[in-house]
Amino acid sequence: MFARRKLMTWYTWLIAAALLTALAAVTGIKPKGTRHVAHTSLMGAARIVLVFIVLVCLWLAFRA
Repeated sequence: MFARRKLMTWYTWLIAAALLTALAAVTGIKPKGTRHVAHTSLMGAARIVLVFIVLVCLWLAFRA
């Protein structure tokens, strides 16, 4: 008999959602009818923060 196992836990789904959200934020994907925020200081600051978070995560993964 095959053992029943979970392929994706809640934590995996959370990580996937966070990565998808970060990708949408960096690329500027937005729904129709929303305000344009590209080329503003707010979008620039968000991209800098996202890059910093990615670098910290990569550093922590490298140290592990």
